[in-house]
Amino acid sequence: MNSTVSSSARALRQAPGQPRGYAERNVQYWRRNLVVCVFGSFTTLVSLSMLLPFLPLYVRQLGVSAQSAVIQWSGVAFGATFLGTALTAPLWGRLADRYGRKPMLVRAAIGMAVVMSLIGVAHNVYELVALRLIAGLVGGYASASTVMVGTQAPRERAGWALGILSTGALAGNLVGPLVGGVLPDWIGIRGTFFAGGAMIAVAALLTILVVKEEFHPASDAKARAGGAAGARAPVHRVNYAVVAALLVTAMMVLLANMSIEPIITVYIGGLGVDAAHLARVAGVVMACSALGSMLTAARLGALADRFGSWRVIVVCLVLTGLAMVPQAFVTHWWQLAGLRVVMGMTLAGLLPSIGKLARQSVDESRTGSMLGYLQSAQFSGQVVGPVIGGVIGVHLGLHAVFFVTGALLIACGALAHWAPRRAQALPRG
Repeated sequence: MNSTVSSSARALRQAPGQPRGYAERNVQYWRRNLVVCVFGSFTTLVSLSMLLPFLPLYVRQLGVSAQSAVIQWSGVAFGATFLGTALTAPLWGRLADRYGRKPMLVRAAIGMAVVMSLIGVAHNVYELVALRLIAGLVGGYASASTVMVGTQAPRERAGWALGILSTGALAGNLVGPLVGGVLPDWIGIRGTFFAGGAMIAVAALLTILVVKEEFHPASDAKARAGGAAGARAPVHRVNYAVVAALLVTAMMVLLANMSIEPIITVYIGGLGVDAAHLARVAGVVMACSALGSMLTAARLGALADRFGSWRVIVVCLVLTGLAMVPQAFVTHWWQLAGLRVVMGMTLAGLLPSIGKLARQSVDESRTGSMLGYLQSAQFSGQVVGPVIGGVIGVHLGLHAVFFVTGALLIACGALAHWAPRRAQALPRG
Protein backbone atom coordinates (compact mmCIF):
# COMPACT_ATOMS: atom_id res chain seq x y z
CA MET A 1 0.00 0.00 0.00
CA ASN A 2 2.75 2.43 0.92
CA SER A 3 4.66 1.57 -2.26
CA THR A 4 1.53 2.24 -4.28
CA VAL A 5 1.09 5.62 -2.61
CA SER A 6 4.75 6.48 -3.16
CA SER A 7 4.70 5.51 -6.83
CA SER A 8 1.52 7.48 -7.38
CA ALA A 9 3.09 10.46 -5.65
CA ARG A 10 6.12 10.33 -7.92
CA ALA A 11 3.95 10.02 -10.98
CA LEU A 12 1.82 12.97 -10.04
CA ARG A 13 4.81 15.11 -9.16
CA GLN A 14 6.02 14.61 -12.71
CA ALA A 15 2.81 16.10 -14.09
CA PRO A 16 2.91 19.79 -13.24
CA GLY A 17 -0.32 20.37 -15.10
CA GLN A 18 -2.13 18.03 -12.71
CA PRO A 19 -1.19 19.22 -9.21
CA ARG A 20 -2.55 17.29 -6.25
CA GLY A 21 -4.21 18.88 -3.27
CA TYR A 22 -2.65 19.15 0.17
CA ALA A 23 -4.58 16.20 1.61
CA GLU A 24 -3.62 13.89 -1.27
CA ARG A 25 0.08 14.67 -0.94
CA ASN A 26 0.12 14.13 2.82
CA VAL A 27 -2.15 11.10 3.15
CA GLN A 28 0.89 8.85 3.54
CA TYR A 29 2.01 10.78 6.64
CA TRP A 30 -1.23 11.14 8.56
CA ARG A 31 -0.81 8.10 10.83
CA ARG A 32 2.68 8.96 12.07
CA ASN A 33 1.69 12.61 12.46
CA LEU A 34 -1.40 11.57 14.43
CA VAL A 35 0.76 9.64 16.92
CA VAL A 36 3.02 12.64 17.52
CA CYS A 37 0.08 15.03 17.75
CA VAL A 38 -1.64 12.83 20.33
CA PHE A 39 1.54 12.69 22.43
CA GLY A 40 2.13 16.44 22.07
CA SER A 41 -1.48 17.31 22.95
CA PHE A 42 -1.29 15.03 25.96
CA THR A 43 1.94 16.49 27.32
CA THR A 44 1.00 20.13 26.74
CA LEU A 45 -2.38 19.73 28.41
CA VAL A 46 -0.82 17.83 31.31
CA SER A 47 1.53 20.78 31.79
CA LEU A 48 -1.27 23.36 31.57
CA SER A 49 -3.70 21.57 33.89
CA MET A 50 -1.28 20.16 36.49
CA LEU A 51 -1.20 23.50 38.35
CA LEU A 52 -4.85 23.18 39.41
CA PRO A 53 -4.15 21.49 42.78
CA PHE A 54 -1.38 23.89 43.82
CA LEU A 55 -2.29 27.12 41.99
CA PRO A 56 -3.67 28.83 45.14
CA LEU A 57 -0.51 27.81 46.99
CA TYR A 58 1.67 29.33 44.29
CA VAL A 59 -0.40 32.53 44.27
CA ARG A 60 0.10 32.78 48.03
CA GLN A 61 3.81 32.06 47.59
CA LEU A 62 3.97 35.02 45.18
CA GLY A 63 2.84 37.41 47.91
CA VAL A 64 -0.98 37.32 47.90
CA SER A 65 -2.17 36.79 51.48
CA ALA A 66 -5.92 37.48 51.74
CA GLN A 67 -8.03 34.37 51.11
CA SER A 68 -10.50 36.16 48.83
CA ALA A 69 -7.63 37.62 46.77
CA VAL A 70 -5.99 34.19 46.48
CA ILE A 71 -9.22 32.74 45.08
CA GLN A 72 -9.70 35.65 42.69
CA TRP A 73 -6.14 35.63 41.33
CA SER A 74 -6.16 31.84 41.00
CA GLY A 75 -9.26 32.03 38.81
CA VAL A 76 -7.80 34.83 36.70
CA ALA A 77 -4.50 33.01 36.23
CA PHE A 78 -6.19 29.75 35.27
CA GLY A 79 -8.59 31.32 32.77
CA ALA A 80 -5.97 33.57 31.18
CA THR A 81 -4.52 30.72 29.10
CA PHE A 82 -7.87 29.74 27.62
CA LEU A 83 -8.70 33.37 26.88
CA GLY A 84 -5.39 33.75 25.03
CA THR A 85 -6.01 30.59 23.02
CA ALA A 86 -9.52 31.72 22.09
CA LEU A 87 -8.14 35.03 20.82
CA THR A 88 -5.34 33.66 18.64
CA ALA A 89 -6.61 30.27 17.41
CA PRO A 90 -8.15 31.77 14.23
CA LEU A 91 -4.89 33.60 13.47
CA TRP A 92 -2.79 30.45 13.81
CA GLY A 93 -5.30 28.54 11.68
CA ARG A 94 -5.03 31.17 8.96
CA LEU A 95 -1.22 31.07 9.10
CA ALA A 96 -1.39 27.28 8.89
CA ASP A 97 -3.24 27.63 5.60
CA ARG A 98 -0.60 30.06 4.36
CA TYR A 99 2.66 28.56 5.63
CA GLY A 100 1.86 24.96 6.55
CA ARG A 101 0.62 22.97 9.54
CA LYS A 102 3.97 21.73 10.85
CA PRO A 103 5.44 25.22 11.48
CA MET A 104 2.42 25.99 13.66
CA LEU A 105 3.00 22.82 15.70
CA VAL A 106 6.67 23.65 16.17
CA ARG A 107 5.86 27.26 17.09
CA ALA A 108 3.29 26.17 19.66
CA ALA A 109 5.52 23.54 21.27
CA ILE A 110 8.61 25.73 21.54
CA GLY A 111 6.60 28.73 22.74
CA MET A 112 4.81 26.75 25.43
CA ALA A 113 8.00 25.04 26.60
CA VAL A 114 9.68 28.42 27.09
CA VAL A 115 6.69 30.10 28.75
CA MET A 116 6.00 27.15 31.05
CA SER A 117 9.57 27.28 32.30
CA LEU A 118 9.33 31.06 32.80
CA ILE A 119 6.23 30.60 34.98
CA GLY A 120 8.50 28.73 37.37
CA VAL A 121 10.57 31.89 37.92
CA ALA A 122 7.69 34.38 38.24
CA HIS A 123 8.28 37.00 40.93
CA ASN A 124 4.70 38.14 41.53
CA VAL A 125 1.13 37.29 40.65
CA TYR A 126 1.03 39.82 37.80
CA GLU A 127 3.86 38.00 36.04
CA LEU A 128 2.04 34.71 36.63
CA VAL A 129 -1.15 35.98 34.97
CA ALA A 130 0.79 37.58 32.11
CA LEU A 131 2.75 34.39 31.43
CA ARG A 132 -0.39 32.25 31.55
CA LEU A 133 -1.97 34.63 29.02
CA ILE A 134 1.13 34.46 26.80
CA ALA A 135 1.01 30.65 27.01
CA GLY A 136 -2.43 30.82 25.43
CA LEU A 137 -1.49 33.45 22.88
CA VAL A 138 1.63 31.72 21.53
CA GLY A 139 0.73 28.13 22.38
CA GLY A 140 -2.20 26.04 21.31
CA TYR A 141 -0.47 22.79 20.36
CA ALA A 142 -3.74 20.87 20.65
CA SER A 143 -5.43 23.41 18.36
CA ALA A 144 -2.63 23.15 15.80
CA SER A 145 -2.86 19.36 16.01
CA THR A 146 -6.56 19.51 15.20
CA VAL A 147 -5.76 21.53 12.08
CA MET A 148 -3.06 19.09 10.92
CA VAL A 149 -4.97 15.89 11.61
CA GLY A 150 -8.23 17.35 10.31
CA THR A 151 -6.65 18.28 6.98
CA GLN A 152 -4.38 15.26 6.46
CA ALA A 153 -6.51 12.28 7.48
CA PRO A 154 -8.59 10.67 4.71
CA ARG A 155 -12.13 11.99 4.72
CA GLU A 156 -13.54 8.55 5.49
CA ARG A 157 -11.27 8.29 8.57
CA ALA A 158 -11.28 11.91 9.71
CA GLY A 159 -13.86 11.39 12.46
CA TRP A 160 -11.95 8.47 13.95
CA ALA A 161 -8.61 10.31 13.75
CA LEU A 162 -10.01 13.42 15.43
CA GLY A 163 -11.58 11.18 18.07
CA ILE A 164 -8.20 9.63 18.85
CA LEU A 165 -6.66 13.11 19.04
CA SER A 166 -9.45 14.24 21.37
CA THR A 167 -8.77 11.22 23.58
CA GLY A 168 -5.13 12.28 23.98
CA ALA A 169 -6.14 15.82 24.92
CA LEU A 170 -8.75 14.58 27.39
CA ALA A 171 -6.23 12.22 28.94
CA GLY A 172 -3.90 15.19 29.45
CA ASN A 173 -6.63 17.14 31.23
CA LEU A 174 -7.36 14.09 33.38
CA VAL A 175 -3.76 13.21 34.28
CA GLY A 176 -2.56 16.80 34.76
CA PRO A 177 -4.23 17.47 38.12
CA LEU A 178 -3.09 14.06 39.38
CA VAL A 179 0.51 14.88 38.47
CA GLY A 180 0.12 18.33 40.02
CA GLY A 181 -1.03 16.75 43.27
CA VAL A 182 2.12 14.63 43.58
CA LEU A 183 5.04 16.33 41.81
CA PRO A 184 5.35 19.48 43.98
CA ASP A 185 6.05 17.32 47.04
CA TRP A 186 9.05 15.85 45.21
CA ILE A 187 10.59 18.74 43.32
CA GLY A 188 8.73 21.81 44.60
CA ILE A 189 6.18 24.05 42.90
CA ARG A 190 8.72 25.91 40.76
CA GLY A 191 10.41 22.65 39.82
CA THR A 192 7.06 21.31 38.66
CA PHE A 193 6.82 24.08 36.07
CA PHE A 194 10.34 23.27 34.86
CA ALA A 195 9.32 19.60 34.51
CA GLY A 196 6.26 20.68 32.52
CA GLY A 197 8.44 22.77 30.22
CA ALA A 198 10.76 19.79 29.73
CA MET A 199 7.83 17.54 28.77
CA ILE A 200 6.67 20.03 26.16
CA ALA A 201 10.25 20.36 24.89
CA VAL A 202 10.27 16.61 24.23
CA ALA A 203 7.05 17.03 22.23
CA ALA A 204 8.69 19.89 20.30
CA LEU A 205 11.69 17.71 19.47
CA LEU A 206 9.48 14.87 18.25
CA THR A 207 7.44 17.31 16.18
CA ILE A 208 10.57 18.67 14.49
CA LEU A 209 12.10 15.25 13.80
CA VAL A 210 9.12 12.95 13.17
CA VAL A 211 6.22 14.99 11.77
CA LYS A 212 6.23 15.11 7.96
CA GLU A 213 4.40 17.52 5.71
CA GLU A 214 4.49 18.37 2.02
CA PHE A 215 3.36 21.96 1.80
CA HIS A 216 3.68 24.03 -1.36
CA PRO A 217 3.05 27.69 -0.49
CA ALA A 218 2.61 28.75 -4.09
CA SER A 219 -0.23 26.28 -4.70
CA ASP A 220 -1.65 25.30 -1.30
CA ALA A 221 -2.30 28.87 -0.19
CA LYS A 222 -4.45 29.37 -3.30
CA ALA A 223 -5.79 25.88 -3.87
CA ARG A 224 -9.48 25.22 -4.08
CA ALA A 225 -11.38 22.21 -2.92
CA GLY A 226 -11.66 20.42 -6.25
CA GLY A 227 -7.97 20.44 -7.11
CA ALA A 228 -6.72 17.95 -9.64
CA ALA A 229 -9.04 15.27 -8.37
CA GLY A 230 -12.12 17.24 -9.38
CA ALA A 231 -14.11 15.57 -6.65
CA ARG A 232 -15.87 18.81 -5.74
CA ALA A 233 -16.61 22.13 -7.28
CA PRO A 234 -13.60 24.41 -7.73
CA VAL A 235 -15.18 27.08 -5.54
CA HIS A 236 -16.97 25.98 -2.38
CA ARG A 237 -19.63 28.46 -1.29
CA VAL A 238 -19.72 28.78 2.49
CA ASN A 239 -23.12 28.33 4.11
CA TYR A 240 -23.11 30.63 7.12
CA ALA A 241 -26.02 28.91 8.85
CA VAL A 242 -23.99 25.71 8.96
CA VAL A 243 -20.83 27.48 10.07
CA ALA A 244 -22.74 29.27 12.84
CA ALA A 245 -24.24 25.99 14.03
CA LEU A 246 -20.78 24.39 14.15
CA LEU A 247 -19.32 27.31 16.10
CA VAL A 248 -22.17 27.35 18.63
CA THR A 249 -21.93 23.60 19.09
CA ALA A 250 -18.17 23.77 19.59
CA MET A 251 -18.65 26.39 22.28
CA MET A 252 -21.34 24.32 24.01
CA VAL A 253 -19.01 21.34 24.41
CA LEU A 254 -16.86 23.01 27.06
CA LEU A 255 -19.55 25.39 28.28
CA ALA A 256 -21.61 22.37 29.37
CA ASN A 257 -18.61 20.71 30.99
CA MET A 258 -17.36 23.85 32.76
CA SER A 259 -20.65 25.41 33.88
CA ILE A 260 -20.61 23.40 37.09
CA GLU A 261 -16.99 24.22 37.98
CA PRO A 262 -17.69 27.30 40.17
CA ILE A 263 -20.30 25.49 42.26
CA ILE A 264 -19.15 21.89 42.28
CA THR A 265 -17.30 22.02 45.61
CA VAL A 266 -20.22 23.77 47.32
CA TYR A 267 -22.70 21.38 45.70
CA ILE A 268 -20.77 18.31 46.83
CA GLY A 269 -20.46 19.78 50.32
CA GLY A 270 -24.25 19.87 50.45
CA LEU A 271 -24.32 16.12 49.76
CA GLY A 272 -22.79 15.35 53.14
CA VAL A 273 -19.13 14.97 52.17
CA ASP A 274 -16.78 15.61 55.09
CA ALA A 275 -14.89 18.92 54.87
CA ALA A 276 -11.55 17.13 55.18
CA HIS A 277 -12.23 15.17 52.00
CA LEU A 278 -14.21 17.77 50.09
CA ALA A 279 -11.43 19.01 47.80
CA ARG A 280 -10.35 15.48 46.91
CA VAL A 281 -13.89 14.32 46.13
CA ALA A 282 -14.54 17.46 44.07
CA GLY A 283 -11.39 16.75 42.04
CA VAL A 284 -12.57 13.20 41.36
CA VAL A 285 -16.00 14.41 40.21
CA MET A 286 -14.42 17.04 37.96
CA ALA A 287 -12.26 14.39 36.32
CA CYS A 288 -15.15 12.02 35.69
CA SER A 289 -16.40 13.80 32.56
CA ALA A 290 -12.95 13.60 30.99
CA LEU A 291 -12.77 9.91 31.90
CA GLY A 292 -16.10 9.26 30.21
CA SER A 293 -15.02 11.14 27.09
CA MET A 294 -11.81 9.12 26.86
CA LEU A 295 -13.85 5.92 26.77
CA THR A 296 -15.99 6.88 23.77
CA ALA A 297 -14.27 9.65 21.75
CA ALA A 298 -12.66 7.38 19.15
CA ARG A 299 -15.71 5.13 18.86
CA LEU A 300 -18.12 8.02 18.36
CA GLY A 301 -15.73 9.57 15.84
CA ALA A 302 -15.86 6.30 13.89
CA LEU A 303 -19.67 6.35 14.08
CA ALA A 304 -19.60 9.82 12.53
CA ASP A 305 -17.58 8.40 9.64
CA ARG A 306 -20.13 5.62 9.21
CA PHE A 307 -23.54 7.17 9.89
CA GLY A 308 -22.98 10.89 9.39
CA SER A 309 -21.58 13.66 11.55
CA TRP A 310 -24.80 15.67 11.85
CA ARG A 311 -26.67 12.66 13.21
CA VAL A 312 -23.99 12.01 15.82
CA ILE A 313 -23.95 15.70 16.82
CA VAL A 314 -27.72 15.91 17.29
CA VAL A 315 -27.92 12.66 19.27
CA CYS A 316 -24.95 13.56 21.47
CA LEU A 317 -26.31 17.04 22.24
CA VAL A 318 -29.72 15.71 23.23
CA LEU A 319 -28.30 12.86 25.32
CA THR A 320 -25.88 15.21 27.07
CA GLY A 321 -28.70 17.64 27.81
CA LEU A 322 -30.78 14.81 29.29
CA ALA A 323 -27.79 13.59 31.32
CA MET A 324 -27.53 17.04 32.95
CA VAL A 325 -31.02 16.91 34.50
CA PRO A 326 -30.63 14.02 36.99
CA GLN A 327 -27.44 15.63 38.33
CA ALA A 328 -29.71 18.12 40.08
CA PHE A 329 -31.41 15.33 42.08
CA VAL A 330 -28.45 13.29 43.37
CA THR A 331 -28.18 12.52 47.07
CA HIS A 332 -24.62 11.12 47.16
CA TRP A 333 -21.40 12.34 45.51
CA TRP A 334 -20.78 9.02 43.77
CA GLN A 335 -24.10 9.37 41.96
CA LEU A 336 -22.96 12.74 40.63
CA ALA A 337 -19.63 11.21 39.60
CA GLY A 338 -21.40 8.43 37.69
CA LEU A 339 -23.65 10.87 35.88
CA ARG A 340 -20.65 13.03 34.97
CA VAL A 341 -19.03 9.94 33.40
CA VAL A 342 -22.17 9.39 31.32
CA MET A 343 -22.22 13.06 30.34
CA GLY A 344 -18.57 12.85 29.26
CA MET A 345 -19.32 9.77 27.16
CA THR A 346 -21.98 11.62 25.19
CA LEU A 347 -20.02 14.88 24.92
CA ALA A 348 -17.10 13.01 23.36
CA GLY A 349 -18.83 12.58 20.01
CA LEU A 350 -19.16 16.30 19.37
CA LEU A 351 -15.65 17.60 18.64
CA PRO A 352 -14.60 14.85 16.17
CA SER A 353 -17.88 15.23 14.27
CA ILE A 354 -17.64 19.03 14.27
CA GLY A 355 -14.05 18.90 13.01
CA LYS A 356 -15.02 16.51 10.22
CA LEU A 357 -17.87 18.76 9.09
CA ALA A 358 -15.67 21.83 9.29
CA ARG A 359 -13.24 20.26 6.85
CA GLN A 360 -16.08 19.65 4.40
CA SER A 361 -17.75 23.03 4.75
CA VAL A 362 -14.96 25.19 3.28
CA ASP A 363 -12.30 25.05 0.58
CA GLU A 364 -9.16 23.07 1.34
CA SER A 365 -7.15 26.30 1.37
CA ARG A 366 -9.31 27.64 4.22
CA THR A 367 -9.62 24.52 6.36
CA GLY A 368 -7.02 25.71 8.86
CA SER A 369 -8.84 28.99 9.35
CA MET A 370 -12.16 27.24 9.88
CA LEU A 371 -10.71 24.80 12.41
CA GLY A 372 -9.03 27.73 14.13
CA TYR A 373 -12.37 29.47 14.58
CA LEU A 374 -13.80 26.25 15.98
CA GLN A 375 -10.96 26.07 18.50
CA SER A 376 -11.63 29.69 19.44
CA ALA A 377 -15.31 28.93 20.00
CA GLN A 378 -14.43 25.88 22.05
CA PHE A 379 -12.10 27.76 24.39
CA SER A 380 -14.62 30.59 24.62
CA GLY A 381 -16.97 28.02 26.10
CA GLN A 382 -14.32 27.17 28.66
CA VAL A 383 -14.14 30.84 29.65
CA VAL A 384 -17.88 31.60 29.49
CA GLY A 385 -19.09 28.34 31.05
CA PRO A 386 -17.88 28.99 34.62
CA VAL A 387 -19.16 32.58 34.45
CA ILE A 388 -22.65 31.46 33.41
CA GLY A 389 -22.66 28.68 35.98
CA GLY A 390 -21.63 31.05 38.75
CA VAL A 391 -24.25 33.65 37.86
CA ILE A 392 -27.05 31.08 37.64
CA GLY A 393 -25.94 29.45 40.90
CA VAL A 394 -26.03 32.75 42.76
CA HIS A 395 -29.35 34.06 41.42
CA LEU A 396 -31.39 30.91 40.71
CA GLY A 397 -29.80 28.28 42.95
CA LEU A 398 -27.33 25.47 42.42
CA HIS A 399 -29.83 23.02 40.94
CA ALA A 400 -30.81 25.52 38.25
CA VAL A 401 -27.31 25.29 36.74
CA PHE A 402 -28.05 21.75 35.58
CA PHE A 403 -31.51 22.60 34.24
CA VAL A 404 -30.35 25.65 32.29
CA THR A 405 -27.28 23.92 30.85
CA GLY A 406 -29.36 20.90 29.83
CA ALA A 407 -31.91 23.14 28.13
CA LEU A 408 -29.14 24.98 26.23
CA LEU A 409 -27.71 21.68 25.00
CA ILE A 410 -31.08 20.42 23.76
CA ALA A 411 -31.74 23.76 22.05
CA CYS A 412 -28.34 23.48 20.40
CA GLY A 413 -29.35 20.00 19.23
CA ALA A 414 -32.40 21.51 17.56
CA LEU A 415 -30.12 24.06 15.86
CA ALA A 416 -27.83 21.27 14.64
CA HIS A 417 -30.87 19.42 13.27
CA TRP A 418 -32.06 22.52 11.39
CA ALA A 419 -28.75 23.85 10.06
CA PRO A 420 -27.89 21.18 7.44
CA ARG A 421 -31.34 21.54 5.91
CA ARG A 422 -30.28 25.07 5.00
CA ALA A 423 -27.40 23.76 2.92
CA GLN A 424 -28.47 21.07 0.47
CA ALA A 425 -25.14 21.42 -1.35
CA LEU A 426 -23.07 20.77 1.79
CA PRO A 427 -21.48 17.28 1.73
CA ARG A 428 -22.90 15.21 4.54
CA GLY A 429 -20.28 13.98 7.02
